[in-house]
Amino acid sequence: MDKSDAKKALRQQLLEARLNLPDRLIRSDMLQRVMRIWLVGRTDQAIGAYWPIKGEFDPLPALHRWKEDGELLDQPLRRRIGLPVVDKVHKTLTFHAWYPGCPMEEDAYGIPKPKDTEVIVPTLLFVPCVGYSPGGYRLGYGGGFYDRTLASLQPKPLTVGLGFTNGFLPDFEPEPHDVPLDAILNDNGVVWPVG
Repeated sequence: MDKSDAKKALRQQLLEARLNLPDRLIRSDMLQRVMRIWLVGRTDQAIGAYWPIKGEFDPLPALHRWKEDGELLDQPLRRRIGLPVVDKVHKTLTFHAWYPGCPMEEDAYGIPKPKDTEVIVPTLLFVPCVGYSPGGYRLGYGGGFYDRTLASLQPKPLTVGLGFTNGFLPDFEPEPHDVPLDAILNDNGVVWPVG
């Protein structure tokens, strides 16, 4: 089995395990708490995230709480949340403003996206992890959308991976083109950076 096939098999194994988590609600609640605590004191006004698919952790409740907390603090700048919209030509993502109840439509992959909302440029980007490893490396779905997007965003946002503990891959070897995330959070706390 070559490296590509091994990665594909590992990805499938992790997806199946994630979909079959017996304690998903407990793990999700714990990661919501970790995320909310991690966000305390951050000065970001625009955060990009994702609409959860395939058993991914849902970051939107914690982000909506972050947005509401900013309104309670009476901050002069309104906090914004953005969800990805796929650019099919360049195979990159732009982030469009999202709020609970905003109009949504499906993208080319059947994933809900904000409909006709403005583009925002996130300074912090939460990224879903199928798997993750020491050093901040992420195993995604293999499409390369986040890698291409991060290469094109200026200024480059802080990147934070989100995943459950069962996605940790202690022996995962990144490829030369893999770019590490700045931080990774799971249902036990901060996984990366260590220390």
